[in-house]
Amino acid sequence: MSDELLAIIDIQKYVRAIHIMAMLIMGFGFLMVFVKKYGRTALTATYLLVSLAIPLFFLKESLGIFTEGHSDIDKLILSEFAAASLLICAGAVLGRLKLHQYLLLALMFIPCYAFNEWLLLSDGLGLIPAGRFVDTGGSIVIHAFGALFGVGVACSMTTKKEFETPIEADATSDRFSLLGSMVLWVFWPSFCAALVAVKDIPMAIINVILALCGSTLATYAVSLKLRGKVSVADIANAALAGGVAIGSTCDKASAPAAFVIGILAGAISTGGFALMQEKFQGLIKKVDTCGVLYLHGIPGLFGGFAAMFVADGINRGDQIKGILITAVLAIVTGLIAGKLLSFTGRRTAPYIDSEELEID
Repeated sequence: MSDELLAIIDIQKYVRAIHIMAMLIMGFGFLMVFVKKYGRTALTATYLLVSLAIPLFFLKESLGIFTEGHSDIDKLILSEFAAASLLICAGAVLGRLKLHQYLLLALMFIPCYAFNEWLLLSDGLGLIPAGRFVDTGGSIVIHAFGALFGVGVACSMTTKKEFETPIEADATSDRFSLLGSMVLWVFWPSFCAALVAVKDIPMAIINVILALCGSTLATYAVSLKLRGKVSVADIANAALAGGVAIGSTCDKASAPAAFVIGILAGAISTGGFALMQEKFQGLIKKVDTCGVLYLHGIPGLFGGFAAMFVADGINRGDQIKGILITAVLAIVTGLIAGKLLSFTGRRTAPYIDSEELEID
């Protein structure tokens, strides 16, 4: 391949990298503004998490730790993927960390994320031969790992007071959350196709859009059926579940399969928010602030399992092994990280801006 052609491909990757950055800062940032009195802190924490995660993972790549040689633009995109997984993780404990604790969370999360990525995708420890685990757009490596790690952190550090404090939203916070969701929706194809082979990019983009359409329609239908009226929170969150689930096979599924995966993911996610979230949190007495288990965790796992029926020539044993490694590693390391964070202090009250920010 000529140097000129490689340069053109890198420029195209740069465009997708900027799309992903919009997702990280504006998409995730505004999605997490749904907490009525915590919006400004949520946006500030998003800035901090992204600003630490990207250079930290880029440094890891540059030093050749848990990695093979990548171009600089590939290193940046991989760093953005790590930042996305970190933001998913942080969503589980949003509003219950001090600002400096978000940075401590990032310092603990990124090495664990990198280790899991190495195990699944780079023949780490010889557990899964390179190329045998199917997860092109990160349903497992990015979404499921981030969500389960975050749930582990939440289980280790949620206090009785935090559990009993209601998470309030209002019309303004809901609108901003929907804005964040729309930004994520629009740029999700670039996220999944960021490192896909050039010839497969059109297929990946089409599949992601179809999956998002499917999950959006399913979210509306299931939310209406289960709640009697459509929940704005369901639309802002579960409508994205198709993008989460199609990640594993975005460059391998057929268009009809992608649409069906999106429909099923949207239905599963909406059911999780409507039927499971309150009961599960009441059972374990812990809080998953953003419901990352139901947007990223369960739909991500579903996408990883769906690959076994969609991807031709897949080794199902290695696929199941990778999913189990991710689940166990994420939960265990998340529990440890949460316990360590709990030793570094507690907020006076959860879900309010005024504790650490100047408020007029």
